[in-house]
Amino acid sequence: MTADALDPLIHAPARLRLVATLAALPEGDALSFTRLQHMLDLTPGNLITHLRKLEEAGYLSSEKTGNGTASRTSIGLTGQGRAALDAYTSALRGLLGGL
Repeated sequence: MTADALDPLIHAPARLRLVATLAALPEGDALSFTRLQHMLDLTPGNLITHLRKLEEAGYLSSEKTGNGTASRTSIGLTGQGRAALDAYTSALRGLLGGL
């Protein structure tokens, strides 16, 4: 097993924390953007950048409700995102298994 087997989208520390946080939720559940931002201690711009990369890959889904100041964005992990995290953790365990 090589480091090449690690998904570079998930391997970035902030994205790994983001995906792991969402994976801890029951399947189908989501967190608000604001809650996720506070849990991960990221700036809004930084979080948006990471969310876009993961959503473009199909790992996350987001839903915006309302408009203006009453709007709320919810973010959840997709089945594809859960599978990618499972593959990532298996690859990491394989790399570390020889230590």
